[in-house]
Amino acid sequence: MRHRFPDSPRRPDRAAVVIGLLLAGLGGLLLWEAHRLPQQGGYGGVGPADVPRMIGWGLMVLAVWTVVEALRGGFEPRPRQQVPAVLWIVGGLAAQLLLLPVAGFSIASGVLFACTARGFGERRLWIALPAGLIFALLVYGLFDGILSLNLPSGPPERLIYGG
Repeated sequence: MRHRFPDSPRRPDRAAVVIGLLLAGLGGLLLWEAHRLPQQGGYGGVGPADVPRMIGWGLMVLAVWTVVEALRGGFEPRPRQQVPAVLWIVGGLAAQLLLLPVAGFSIASGVLFACTARGFGERRLWIALPAGLIFALLVYGLFDGILSLNLPSGPPERLIYGG
């Protein structure tokens, strides 16, 4: 049991309450949608609604836990947000979305990798970009060649894997 000391009062964490409410909303949405799915438990008795239902209930439990801890002041103070780092990562995601249809998976994912590495403090983009490109090409080969899943191809994929 936590004790409140007069010299260090903790106030409810409003951001955590909002996060808890959003978790509850998402969990409720999943439960609602799972309720609408047909429950056809096959041989194993597991139907298409079972996994969304389990995730929905799990989110509801996490939501209650988060709100209770937020109201008790049980969360540690968060560090200040590093806005430039977040902008690098969000910019990398935006670049990937824009580059996927025109440049293919490897180039788009290589750019995302480099931007994310920069967001986490890597200053040498001339190393991060080729590393991301090589890693993405390997992932493309795994997904396309072994798993037979289609990813958007660009010049590097056509050069290495054909097609």
